[in-house]
Amino acid sequence: MPSTTIFSGARKMDRPFVFINSAMSADGKLSTKERKQVRISGKLDFERVDELRARTDAIMVGIGTVLSDDPSLTVKSPERRESRKTAGKNENPARIIVDSSARTPLDADIFKKGEGIRIIAVSKSAPAEKVKKLEEKAIVIKTGAEKVDLPELVGKLKELGINTLMVEGGATLNWGMLSAGLVDEIYTFVGNLIIGGVTSPTFTDGEGFSEAELLRLELSSVEKIEEGILLKWKVKGKRN
Repeated sequence: MPSTTIFSGARKMDRPFVFINSAMSADGKLSTKERKQVRISGKLDFERVDELRARTDAIMVGIGTVLSDDPSLTVKSPERRESRKTAGKNENPARIIVDSSARTPLDADIFKKGEGIRIIAVSKSAPAEKVKKLEEKAIVIKTGAEKVDLPELVGKLKELGINTLMVEGGATLNWGMLSAGLVDEIYTFVGNLIIGGVTSPTFTDGEGFSEAELLRLELSSVEKIEEGILLKWKVKGKRN
């Protein structure tokens, strides 16, 4: 099985250790122009991701990922789930959705599958009726006026006992976390596909950095997995 060494960076004491895990095509796309998920990696990489999930305290995604893919974000391996329970943990990490406008469907898979804590982060301007319904299914954290305040959110997650946080996209959340300086490491599996398309989601979008603000990474390792490559990066900070 591929290496799953994680959490190697220095942890910030006021927030969890945060890493992004993503699979992309050789041209940097996460899915097709119709925003339909495609299989980029194979069985070995799926096992690697499942191990990452099993070893982290929480998994976080943006509302766009929930609306397009409806992921359950559960640990798939029965052995890994049992190992978590033996260690006194829930069988799944806490599952978090960043959802400024409280658009999370009440029948989303995250609510229907697997045991464990669910957390929905909304802004203070989210419709009260939608928030009330979500509170029946999850812990709701309100932060930020119009959009979720990500630095404040991760601080609150730390207060809840979350020390390691795995971010699984999408592009908007990735950008928000990176631009706010909240990411310690990035793992990207690059598969042997070309997807193309101006509207196809990429690893990050947002407004983008200027040349003076470019975010610097340090390459930690390169590993061939089946027909793709796993790149592990440490986030160094903005370019001087």
